[in-house]
Amino acid sequence: MTSTAAPAHLPTTAADPFAHEALEDPLPLHRELREAGPVVHLERYDVFALARYAEVRAALVDWQDFSSGAGVGLSNFRYEKPWRPPSLLLEADPPRHDAPRRVLSKVLGPRALHRLRERWAADAEALVDEVLDRGEFDAVPHLTEAFPLRVFPDAVGIPQEGRENLLPYGNHAFNAFGPDNDLTRAGAPRVAELSAWVAAQCARDVLAPEGFGADIWAQADRGEITPEQAPLVVRSLLTAGVDTTVHGLSAVLYALATHPAEWERLRAQPALARVAFDEAVRWESPVQTFFRTATRDVAVGGTVIPDGRKILMFLAAANRDPRRWADPDRFDLTRDPSGHVGFGFGIHQCVGQHVARLEAGSLLTALTRRVARIELAGPTTRHHNNTLRAWGSIPVRLVPA
Repeated sequence: MTSTAAPAHLPTTAADPFAHEALEDPLPLHRELREAGPVVHLERYDVFALARYAEVRAALVDWQDFSSGAGVGLSNFRYEKPWRPPSLLLEADPPRHDAPRRVLSKVLGPRALHRLRERWAADAEALVDEVLDRGEFDAVPHLTEAFPLRVFPDAVGIPQEGRENLLPYGNHAFNAFGPDNDLTRAGAPRVAELSAWVAAQCARDVLAPEGFGADIWAQADRGEITPEQAPLVVRSLLTAGVDTTVHGLSAVLYALATHPAEWERLRAQPALARVAFDEAVRWESPVQTFFRTATRDVAVGGTVIPDGRKILMFLAAANRDPRRWADPDRFDLTRDPSGHVGFGFGIHQCVGQHVARLEAGSLLTALTRRVARIELAGPTTRHHNNTLRAWGSIPVRLVPA
């Protein structure tokens, strides 16, 4: 692939959004990109960056000009072979995207979530009881990873054995959306093993007779999708349904631990659990970036992005754009966070977002009932990933109510 030089008037930066310094603290780079202009050229990767809310949201909605079908990572499927069969939801455009999206929207719809609500509430209460007995503990393995790994694979219907593979598989899948750097290479030795394990879980005879997986196969029996598409739709759940929720839960727990007044507000009004989770997704943006590919010469903010070129959308920068949000760096439960792009927007918006909200609501509600204060009990550490804003460790102390 030959690249075209960036237009002379276009702001350009040598900054690397995938460098460890930027992954540790991306906020300075996000401010720099937003202030530079509506479009910025990232010379290291020869891609066009959008960091302001208006441009990011417009690109997310405009799938005709900003295609997902050439991959939502740096790799351009027009010219490069993907490392695994592309996702029928995330890495496809209409019409190929339509039937799988329609099926998954139905499978993850209100009826399914209503069925899970009581069970997940009980699971959350049990987990909170367990961690309260610990006193001080690391919230990442014992709470924010433990809860999704307890409830979501059961809901999909995969066997107990091997579930520890879900997090490293998802971690590599999201790293692979970035460049071929040390993070991507670290996961490479296990790619074949983990991919084979995940693929095996998507087979009809491996899945439980009841659950999201079985429901997807039932839709194939009805002719809504093909038998070849069914395992790929199940795989979409396993790829994107665990890590993202884990990091969203970590984000809201850290936010509440460091904003005691907001925790008190939530305890007084547990119905704010959904607002708390969405505000944390806006504030931390567990999914930091996604790529699109121009399907023609597209004009954005006075710049023409040429056909076939990659566009990097900074969802996290858009979610703190002062042009859209008042006091954007503040975590604030009096804010209406709806409209954030942490789950994407348009036809490719996260199809499992209501599942994540139910997981978060179950856990937060259980915490408000049993916990008077959430306090940090030691230094926190980040987990670096090319796409995700993640926590490695959040030592906490829960003070019982």
